[in-house]
Amino acid sequence: MKVHAQRLVAARLGLALLTLFIVSMVVFGITGLLPGDAAQQALGQAATPEQVEALRHQFGLDQPAVTRYVQWLVHVVTGNFGTSLSNNLPVSELIATRLPNSLVLAGLTALVSVPVALVIGIASAMYRGSLVDRALNVLTLSTVAVPEFLVATIAVLIFAVKLRWLPALSYLSDVSSFSGLVRTYAMPVMTLCCVIVAQMARMTRAAVLDQLNASYVEMALLKGASPMRVVLRHVLPNTIGPIANAVALSLSYLFGGVVIVESIFNYPGLASLMVDAVTNRDMPLVQGCVMVFCAAYLALVLIADLAQIVSNPRLRQR
Repeated sequence: MKVHAQRLVAARLGLALLTLFIVSMVVFGITGLLPGDAAQQALGQAATPEQVEALRHQFGLDQPAVTRYVQWLVHVVTGNFGTSLSNNLPVSELIATRLPNSLVLAGLTALVSVPVALVIGIASAMYRGSLVDRALNVLTLSTVAVPEFLVATIAVLIFAVKLRWLPALSYLSDVSSFSGLVRTYAMPVMTLCCVIVAQMARMTRAAVLDQLNASYVEMALLKGASPMRVVLRHVLPNTIGPIANAVALSLSYLFGGVVIVESIFNYPGLASLMVDAVTNRDMPLVQGCVMVFCAAYLALVLIADLAQIVSNPRLRQR
């Protein structure tokens, strides 16, 4: 890799770290503005003001916000997210128990959505202007317009209530066979795939169309190459960067949509843990979960940038 490319990678990495630092300030500030009090929530309404004040002092909530932020940031850098206020357990331990479940859900969703979206996007670009292209465009636009909670509700009504093919809730204890795996993850994965496939397919179509309009494609067709060969041998290698960006941006939606999906299907992932932490006013746990989500999102974007740099010779050299 050329020196110029190394500088680009270093710049992208530095920008990602700066973004993570800014997000940490925003997250800490917003969680501090949430109504309610963790000490009052832990002790209940029958607690006396003295008991609440003593617990606030124990939690460190009586210190200035700047002091608490600096202490929290120093601990986060060392991998210590603090202690949960609601159950008195390390936040890192709680996140470690739920994060693998969310990663499995995200991985299965990506495994299903990426190939389907690429096939739809490439087919729509190859047959642009045809009936197939118009039908796929209408389908993707309609899917993007439907929110994930509505898709999840309709899926539960059809497959769990009406047909009784799948359970309404996802229990990981049922994942002991392939059929149990399918029954557990079918509806959450299907719900997440609906919007992700539509977004990814449209971005892939735009990237492939941009290359199909290039002069080298016309030259290859004039030399007798078939449209499929032109797309597979010439167009796709030149669209690795844009398609990688499309995949990364679409998959980053998982970290937002998974909050609703895990709540609806009672899936024991990191998003449902964060929702419970917000309900209990457990600020260290909320902050830890949000930082993990943000770091995962930035990692996806950074991977997309690296793929674009590696695949584009003009970015590798001056």
